[in-house]
Amino acid sequence: MSSFLAGAFQSLTIRNFRLFAAGQLVSVAGTWMMVVAQDWLVLDLTGDSGTALGVVTALQFAPLLLFTLHAGGLADRHDKRRLLIGANIASGVLALLLGVLALTGEARLWHVYLFALGLGTVNAVETPARMSFVTELVGPDLLPNASALSAAYFNCARVAGPALAGLLISWFGTATVMLLNAVSYLATVVAVRRMRADELHRPERRPRRAAVLDGVRHMLGRRDLLLPMILVAVVGMLGFNFQLTLPLLAKTVFHTDAAAFGLLTTAFAAGSLLAAFTTTLRRGRPALGLVIAAAAGFGLLETLAGLAPTYPLAALLLLGTGFGSIYFAQAANHRIQLGTDPAYRGRVMALYTLVFQGTTPLGALLVGVLSERLGARSGLLVGGAASALAAGAVLLVHLRGDRPALPRTDATTGDATHDAVTPHIRHQREEHP
Repeated sequence: MSSFLAGAFQSLTIRNFRLFAAGQLVSVAGTWMMVVAQDWLVLDLTGDSGTALGVVTALQFAPLLLFTLHAGGLADRHDKRRLLIGANIASGVLALLLGVLALTGEARLWHVYLFALGLGTVNAVETPARMSFVTELVGPDLLPNASALSAAYFNCARVAGPALAGLLISWFGTATVMLLNAVSYLATVVAVRRMRADELHRPERRPRRAAVLDGVRHMLGRRDLLLPMILVAVVGMLGFNFQLTLPLLAKTVFHTDAAAFGLLTTAFAAGSLLAAFTTTLRRGRPALGLVIAAAAGFGLLETLAGLAPTYPLAALLLLGTGFGSIYFAQAANHRIQLGTDPAYRGRVMALYTLVFQGTTPLGALLVGVLSERLGARSGLLVGGAASALAAGAVLLVHLRGDRPALPRTDATTGDATHDAVTPHIRHQREEHP
C-alpha cells in the first residue's frame, strides 16, 4: 500500500507542484461554485430556459475558438507564470463585478452574457498556459502522474464546489457564491508567486516567433496525434455539455431544488475523481486503442444516464459517466502531449483546448435547443450516441491504417513487393517521427 501511495502521489514531492496544486484546489472549487450559481441565476432570470443556458455556455466557450491558438503561441514565447498570474487576477475582477450586481439585485440576463464572454476570453489565454506549465513544474517523466493529480484536485474541487454552492445558494443566494469565487482566484496568484523559478523545467530557449500554423502542421502531420484529436473534438462538442444538461435534468425532469442539483453534479464529479486517481499510476504514453475504448465507454454511460427513470439511478449512472469522462480526457491528453515535440507543446495543447472546449459553443447551442424542444434527456442521449459513434469511426480508420498493403509482383524481377511499409515500421514512425 505504501508503494502504491508513493507512486500515485510522486509529483507532490516537488515543492512547486505542491504549491500549484494547493492554489488550484481552492481556485477551481470557487470556479465550480460559480458555475452552479451562474446557471441557477440564469434559470431564475429566464423561467428555466434551456436556450438561454445554452447561450451562456456558448459565450463562455466562444473565445476559445477565436483566441486559444494565439494564446498557445503566447505560452510558447513568454513566461507562463506571468500569464497565469495576470489571467487569475482578471478572472477574479470579473467574478467580483458580477457578484456585486447580483448582490444589489441589479443583475440582468445580458449582464450574465457579458461576464460569461469576459471570463471565456481570460480562460482562452489561461488554459493552454496552465496545461503546458505542468511539464515545467515536474518534467516530462512525471507528466502523466502530475496530469492525473491535476485532474484529481480538479475533481475534488468539483465534488466540494457544487455541493457547497447548492447549500450556500439555498441559504444566502447566488451573489454570495460569486463573491467567494472572486476571492478564490487569489490562491493561485499567491501559489505561483511563491514558486522557485530555478527549479522549473523550462525549455533551453523559447522561439521568438511561435506561428500558429506551425503548430497546426505539426499536429496534422502526425497521424498518432490527429486521430485522438478528432475524438476529442467530437466528445468535447457533443458529449461534454454537462454544465447545460445537468441543471436542466435536475430542475425540469426530477423537479429538484438547488441542493439536489448540487448533489447530481457531485455524483458526476465523484466518478471523475475516482478516474483521476486511477490514472495517477499511468507511466508512459497510452495506446490509441485505449483512447478509443475510453471514448466508447463514456458514450455508452452517458446514454444510459440520459435514459435513467429515477433521480437515484441518474445519480448512480452520472457517477459512472464522470469516471468515463475523465478517463477518456486523461488518456487523450497523455497520448497527445507526450507525443508532441516540446517546442510545439504550447500550441498543440492550445489545439487540444480548442477542439475539446472551443467547440462547446456549437454543441451547447445545439443541445440547448434540443433540450428545450425535446426535453432535458435529449442532450445526454445525443452526446452519448455521438461519442460512441465517433469512437467506432476512429477505430475503423485506425484498423485500416494499420492494415499492410496487398503484395504485387514487380514487373522486372517477378518478386512479390508491398506498396506500403509494414505496420511495425509505420508504428515506429508514428511514435518517433
